[in-house]
Amino acid sequence: MYFYGTTGVNNKGHLEIGGVDSVELAQEYGTPLYVYDVALMRERAKGFKEAFEQLQVNAQVAYASKAFSTIAMLQLVEEEGLSLDVVSGGELYTAIKAGFPTERIHFHGNNKSREELEMALDNRIGCIVVDNFYELALLKTICSEKDTKVNILLRITPGIEAHTHDYILTGQEDSKFGFDLQNGQAEKALLTALQCPHFEVLGLHCHIGSQIFETTGFLLAAKKIVEKMEAWKTAHSFEAKVLNLGGGFGIRYTKEDEPILPSQYVTEIIKEVKNLTEQYSLDMPEIWIEPGRSLVGDAGITLYQVGSSKEVPGVRKYLAVDGGMSDNIRPALYQAKYEAVLANKPLAKSNETVSIAGKCCESGDMLIWDLPLPETGEDDVLAVFCTGAYGYSMSNNYNRLPRPAVVFVENGDARLVVKRETYEDLIRLDLPLK
Repeated sequence: MYFYGTTGVNNKGHLEIGGVDSVELAQEYGTPLYVYDVALMRERAKGFKEAFEQLQVNAQVAYASKAFSTIAMLQLVEEEGLSLDVVSGGELYTAIKAGFPTERIHFHGNNKSREELEMALDNRIGCIVVDNFYELALLKTICSEKDTKVNILLRITPGIEAHTHDYILTGQEDSKFGFDLQNGQAEKALLTALQCPHFEVLGLHCHIGSQIFETTGFLLAAKKIVEKMEAWKTAHSFEAKVLNLGGGFGIRYTKEDEPILPSQYVTEIIKEVKNLTEQYSLDMPEIWIEPGRSLVGDAGITLYQVGSSKEVPGVRKYLAVDGGMSDNIRPALYQAKYEAVLANKPLAKSNETVSIAGKCCESGDMLIWDLPLPETGEDDVLAVFCTGAYGYSMSNNYNRLPRPAVVFVENGDARLVVKRETYEDLIRLDLPLK
């Protein structure tokens, strides 16, 4: 069994997270339950920041809040001195309510509405990452109406394909995101932006994918972009102050995954950008990155109560839990793989193989296929590892299932940071026919 962060086994033989008994957490807060190891999230944040500090490079590490966004999480991010990446009005609103310093907020998204852009400008956020010509024109109009100026980055697609799942590729030419670097769109966008007195064009942004275990893609993207930066300095007297190379740093979900340390990503990226800028006689830009999954993914565990079972002789045994695709849609959406143990007996010897089924009325609601477990009954609690990213943030009310609660654990203390939804919450916005 692979233990993450502060996870271990206590003297009761139960799975422990942050010094707190997971079985007791399930009893107190109910299941399904998202549990976050705060110490591990702090460690991950410090790891990225310290890597830049040791290399003495100006940088911003912006947490990609789409991975997991709640008021408590964003307050923790602020405590660790990170910046923040938001992609919607809802994420921006959450950040504002969390008291996050707006000057450290970067606003992404391929279809920002007028209302969202106005909210960003009214709250004087640090930077807007402009994604397309429509947004460029809309933002210019709004800034003119408000007689204000805003910092922007231009999101570009450098034509680099990351070795990852097809659904989460974002840096290749055929992408819904950004201005293409190869066909002249990026240069046209730059010239348009430079001509607008309401824009301060800080630099360029790219994002090549997610769950990446090597630095090759980042280095190739940096090379393409810096080469273009040199051409634009010569042709247009533009020199980027900021180069944002996005996120996508991978984590370990199963033994098949082999992630590298945050410091290795940072060190190799910085080395490449330094070499390239020196080669092309450019000033070293400030480097921004956007870790999301790599900060919270392996810090999260979901606890489930075991329920019904079904055995198909000679085929497989199904074991159902009280959650599923409503609290973790990634297995259904991406065929994502996870590891799990019984929280009340994590060290017990496995003597059967089961497939973990969710309770949603969908045949595709399967969390884990062919999981080795000890003999399991209805009193057992299943702990699924590495659900900290895109679990809560992609949770839903399919089959009218209430969303789970979220608990932060640290140094033996547990803190409820998101209440469990109730049935009343489910109908709160419903209106009667008459």
